Amino acid sequence: MRFHGIRRRGVRLVLAGALAGVLLPVTASAQAEAASPRTYTVWQWNVAGDTIHEGSTTDGLIDQAASSMVNRAADFASLNELCQGQYNALVTALRAKDWPADPQNFARFEPSRQAGNSSVCKGEAFGNALFSKKPLGTAARLALPDDGTAEKRNMLCAPLTDGTATRFCTTHITTNQSFNVAQLDYVRQRLEDYHAAGETVLIAGDFNAQPNYGRLNPFYAPSLDVPNNGNNTGAYRELDDNDTGHCIGYGEWTSEGTPGSAPPCGGNAKIDLIFARESTLAGPYSGDSLDISTSCTGVAACSDHRTVIGTVTVA
Repeated sequence: MRFHGIRRRGVRLVLAGALAGVLLPVTASAQAEAASPRTYTVWQWNVAGDTIHEGSTTDGLIDQAASSMVNRAADFASLNELCQGQYNALVTALRAKDWPADPQNFARFEPSRQAGNSSVCKGEAFGNALFSKKPLGTAARLALPDDGTAEKRNMLCAPLTDGTATRFCTTHITTNQSFNVAQLDYVRQRLEDYHAAGETVLIAGDFNAQPNYGRLNPFYAPSLDVPNNGNNTGAYRELDDNDTGHCIGYGEWTSEGTPGSAPPCGGNAKIDLIFARESTLAGPYSGDSLDISTSCTGVAACSDHRTVIGTVTVA
């Protein structure tokens, strides 16, 4: 039996795929198909799999994540701060719920801390993961500029194999202020590289920067020019930046942690974001953040971050 993105070795799941060294332009037929508008729902959650759950796969986190992805009809899902065992368990749970179109090729994991440290995830690897309802191609596993800490931040991306030239990415940017900008710039340049190669890219993750911060101005397009988020010079829109019911240009808060500078509309900070390139928008888009679940056992809440969802039509 052939396994595309995941294969079994004993009871563990091992990822296939390596960083592609060269971005090749898509074919004319793929570009023609990519021009057809398609709508995706993106689901993002920083689960604090080590700091809150200590690597547990039995305290309700896995069921909460899998059920939310299915109930919210996610096409793509991104998770940060996930332990390897939790990733494996989530793969199993999503298969059991018949969520992926191809149960052998729908998930990718990239460690930001390798296995072997008993104080992290009970010795398992720790990092970022992405999931797709449709089958995925070879993942790009990109190391971000090193901030000198034990956690080696990364950007994980994988394309769909359906000929639409669609790629989904996730990342978790450092909190280190000296390197946050360098990592953001690196991620943005990779997105632009994919765009130049003819791909339509969606990215979700924990950016550790609020929408109104100047260091995100190179992300947001100038068409977003409101008191809560102006001076933008980039090419992207964040799927919750048009939410007039909460904080136009900013969106709903996502993290219970220390907010850094005060959010423009008060409350906690929004640092978990979903971006789409403005030039690829082919219809409306929207975003939302969900209340943090308290259904996990033995902990006060399932995470210190809200789940973020967004829906966008692109071409």
